Amino acid sequence: MVDAFLAAARSGDFDALVGVLDPDVVLRAEQAGSSTEVRGARAVASSALGFAWLASHARLALVNGAAGLVAAPRGRPASVLGFTVAGGKIAEIDILADPRRLRRLDLAVLDG
Repeated sequence: MVDAFLAAARSGDFDALVGVLDPDVVLRAEQAGSSTEVRGARAVASSALGFAWLASHARLALVNGAAGLVAAPRGRPASVLGFTVAGGKIAEIDILADPRRLRRLDLAVLDG
């Protein structure tokens, strides 16, 4: 599911993004000093397309022991995405984009 999400985000395919998301998906994003929550497949897909440029820098990684993504433009992690999959769809996405916290992470990228 994470591969399909990444492929859809990279290609800007809104319908494919909605297709991999649970209708009640929840996206939580934490940035320096703020947090955001987005609910629903269409709203989350729209949000993902807003950051499609970052998807070209994303690689599969282990996040809390599960498949996730690390986006690292210029080789520096800008965000880490953790996914919860239930019933064959992405039910939750947790994004960490706080530079201070990202610097303290030990990240393991899965693909070259």
